[in-house]
Amino acid sequence: MTPLQSNTRDKIVDAAMELFAYNGYGPTGLSEIARKAKVQQGSLYHFFPTKEELLAAVLERRKVLLWPEVLQEIWDRFDDPIERVFKLLDQYRMMLQVTEFSHGCPIGNLAIELTESHPNSRRLIAENFDNWLKAVEQCFHEASRRLPDTADPRRMAIFVLTTMEGAVMLARTYRDFRAYDAAISSLREYIEGLIEAGTSWDSRKKPASRRGDRG
Repeated sequence: MTPLQSNTRDKIVDAAMELFAYNGYGPTGLSEIARKAKVQQGSLYHFFPTKEELLAAVLERRKVLLWPEVLQEIWDRFDDPIERVFKLLDQYRMMLQVTEFSHGCPIGNLAIELTESHPNSRRLIAENFDNWLKAVEQCFHEASRRLPDTADPRRMAIFVLTTMEGAVMLARTYRDFRAYDAAISSLREYIEGLIEAGTSWDSRKKPASRRGDRG
């Protein structure tokens, strides 16, 4: 692929990614994507003969962009792993505020819309969620000295994700932040309670092993 071709393909994927996030996959037409990308519709079909192939490219791009567009700034600014988790949740709240509740979690939106009607895309949606979960799980691994020995970082990451997705859905439904703020406050109280309960804390205690490292 020449640099010009690669640039054209990238413009198409970027345009589709934005339109799918704001309008949904189903309502977004290929002609609309071509207009947004400022390319001929024939160029779009050259790179993506079907709309589902374009969806796959968007989901692959989302996986790549998780670190630079979602996580990196927070991870660079905040050293405390628990605060990283809550700053990440603050970021979703800010996105809702800036877009006046029109833009929630783009992967969550696609999951609700497509997992039944587009089973071939389910794997890529799941991989996007898995990448998000791994980042949050790592935060809890890094904070494991402050948590009870029974705290499972993976389960805690899943709890954070399901809380966030539900909170986003309710905020978009009610067009206010009461449910979102209540959910995140309850999550923080739960995690702070775990930290308080970590009475076996010891500065020599090793961080919890990752499941992949267990023999």
